[in-house]
Amino acid sequence: MQPPTIGADYASITVAHRRLYWSVQPSHLHPTVVEHARLGHYLLAETTGVARRLLATALAESLLLAGRIEFFDLRQSDDADATYVRALQAAGEADDPLLGAAILAHAAFIPGWAQRRNDVAERLRAARTYARRGPASAEFLAWIDAVEAECDTRCGRPTDALRTIARAEHVLDTGGEHRSPEWFTWFSPVRLAAFKGNTQIKAGRHAQARDTLTAALAELTAVEGKQRTVILADLAAVEVARKQPAEACMHAHEALDQLAITWYATGMERIREVRHRLQPWAEADCVRRLDDRLYGWQTTLSALRH
Repeated sequence: MQPPTIGADYASITVAHRRLYWSVQPSHLHPTVVEHARLGHYLLAETTGVARRLLATALAESLLLAGRIEFFDLRQSDDADATYVRALQAAGEADDPLLGAAILAHAAFIPGWAQRRNDVAERLRAARTYARRGPASAEFLAWIDAVEAECDTRCGRPTDALRTIARAEHVLDTGGEHRSPEWFTWFSPVRLAAFKGNTQIKAGRHAQARDTLTAALAELTAVEGKQRTVILADLAAVEVARKQPAEACMHAHEALDQLAITWYATGMERIREVRHRLQPWAEADCVRRLDDRLYGWQTTLSALRH
């Protein structure tokens, strides 16, 4: 059997990985997180009592982080789905309903991207059930609404998504008595605004989207580089819709600058969508310069590697 300190020792490494996620290259961090989770799985059989609960909680968070990297950073949806199942098992060992809710809501993104609305609804219904047992903070409940909104946007229902975002904004404004757990680091009012701006684009509300995204960009902190890439790419999409290719290319270049610092597959996906929409101006100098950058040696190799 392991000593009583094993749970806290293991959790301290999980916390370090949580911080490293925002700056370390995903392809570098992912193997370390996976091995850490493998170690945690082995150690569970050698612990009891409080140490086991602490260990299981940290293991669930580690597996959640691995799944997040697989889905958002590396675009490995099938791997992420399997990882979330193992994360939910660990959360069950820890009897931590909020971690379970977080894992289930993350798992909803996978059918959301595949436009399987029934599967999205089932996973989010489960996530909200677990969140009620938490109990969850206002920020946590608003994030689940944001997940639903993004999935609805992906499924071609931006009007429904905007109504859900409005509900999330009301939840944040109202607040609540419960605090968010320390590991809940991926959501804020700024992130909700980024969700909203993307949905406004899909709904054809381009002027509103431009205002929403510009305000969100100004509020980002220095460590939110991945979100910065996404917002800049969405601002580029707004300018394409406004038939302003030069401005769209300017934002796309800024997004690529950020991507060179921290790789994010979701950000590159948004930039490529912008380039596809710029095709009517393919012969313009600004678009050709963007192509030179987008298909430069380093960018192309990074995209193929990831």
